[in-house]
Amino acid sequence: MKLVHTADLHLGYRAYHRTDARGINIREADVAGAFREVLDRTLEIKPDLLLVAGDVFHTVRPSNAAIADAFRQFSRFRQGSPDTQVLIIAGNHDSPRAAETGNILRLFSEIPGVHVVHHEPRRLTFPQLGTSVLCLPHNSLMVETRHAIEPDSEAETNILMAHAAHERLKLISHYGAAVLPSDEIKPEQWDYIALGHYHLYEKLAPNMIYPGAIERTSLDIWSEADKPKGFVEFETKKGRARFHELDTPRMVIDLEPVLGHELAPEQLDGAIESALDGVVGGIDGKIIRLRLFGVPREVYRELDHRKIRDYRTAALHLHLDVRPPEVRRSESSGAPGGRRSLREELSAFLKHHWKPEADKLDREALIELGLRYLQRAEEAEALESRD
Repeated sequence: MKLVHTADLHLGYRAYHRTDARGINIREADVAGAFREVLDRTLEIKPDLLLVAGDVFHTVRPSNAAIADAFRQFSRFRQGSPDTQVLIIAGNHDSPRAAETGNILRLFSEIPGVHVVHHEPRRLTFPQLGTSVLCLPHNSLMVETRHAIEPDSEAETNILMAHAAHERLKLISHYGAAVLPSDEIKPEQWDYIALGHYHLYEKLAPNMIYPGAIERTSLDIWSEADKPKGFVEFETKKGRARFHELDTPRMVIDLEPVLGHELAPEQLDGAIESALDGVVGGIDGKIIRLRLFGVPREVYRELDHRKIRDYRTAALHLHLDVRPPEVRRSESSGAPGGRRSLREELSAFLKHHWKPEADKLDREALIELGLRYLQRAEEAEALESRD
């Protein structure tokens, strides 16, 4: 049997406040385009099953436009490949906290041949394929007593589909998601395990795979800048997996950082110009980060911000991640002048005092993300004072 496995579509995702000629957020259009490419290429494969392992939408309450487009695309796919059964489970982004709120994914079950599991665990059987699929949506794993994760002894082919973070992947994205301990899933018992939630392609076992998100929609897109996006094709009899890379045209570029220690404003201007003008093919329409290390606030204020604005206009998004020189102070210092900076306060709190709900949360990654947001605020303040 042949299947296609995708996950983390994040339809309706928006960023950077830029719109196309139709008035649609450019990043939302990018994600929708990647989804259409997944379906178009799956139509060529004509698998027996199309597995969508959660996070179809970016939010619990997506826009009407995002819902309508997703419905049209799934309907179009079913018309083009009527023998392919489509299985969708809900991810953490799709799942309201209260079950009585309802889940928008239920709408897609109105399309013949589309099966949706959004809250409780459910085993779907396809006698014509001799196949059983145990579906574990996000909410089904956020309970004290979990459903037994066991194959169907009467089925010729057993597939497990779950939206969760596997404990072997210690990432900040685990926050808010169920975590699957290794001892709960035994790959050797299953013909295929289709996972969703982790945004990068990861093969935990020959038959246990995260396909990754179809576009760069995570909190830290820079960690995905040079990673391919795509979906997985798998043949159960041969146990053979193939990763199909998508043609995601929107380039995300994380440039080498500039060391701004002891550089005068005009020298730093030159370093910024050299880095951005050196981007192959130019920066037009691209998403770019340039980190500037060790830059005092007074130096940043004297930069050529008019030229920086021109660069920002050309790129879809340009993030100058300006980091001031580190000031090292003792955490125990209580003397005048020994007060900790906001950055130090944040780092100390997250490292030593905060007790997260998720046991496997990567504290260092969270600290890095928090410091990045503080830097953005400082950058915005510097721009306002300059203007």
